[in-house]
Amino acid sequence: MPVHNDRTLFEFLVLEGAQAGLSWNTILNKRDHYRKVFDGFDPERVARYDRRKIDRLLRDPGIVRNKLKIASAIANAQAFLRMQKELGSFDRYIWQFVGGKPRLNSPKSLNQVPARTLDSDAMSKDLKERGFNFVGSTICYAFMQAVGMVNDHVVGCFRYKALASQR
Repeated sequence: MPVHNDRTLFEFLVLEGAQAGLSWNTILNKRDHYRKVFDGFDPERVARYDRRKIDRLLRDPGIVRNKLKIASAIANAQAFLRMQKELGSFDRYIWQFVGGKPRLNSPKSLNQVPARTLDSDAMSKDLKERGFNFVGSTICYAFMQAVGMVNDHVVGCFRYKALASQR
């Protein structure tokens, strides 16, 4: 489903970064705990995390305890806030990569779903230039799928038709 709430977009950005190199199922199983320990994914709070908070997160078995991924969430919160201040919303910025409306792809099988696209390449490059990290093109494409910027459900899937009709 298309997501336009800035806090939810930030949540998916953090979770996609945490997922790098892991299965999405691992992150889904930890999502509720992530919400708890990352203060509901409030970017203002995450941006102010200090050494004590980072140390607590690194000891928490309910999340992925990777120092670089935790530092990335904090740096991305800071970049996210800068972007909100500059543009009014992260939503306005991020949706520009698909022209403001979901891309409807029509894969007939899962092996036709790409891991990255020119759009995700452009998003990744621009996010990195703006100070974000753990935002490679593959992560950006997974983010685009998760927040409904692209519909990659296979044509025969019931979700494909439901989402296509909402476009």
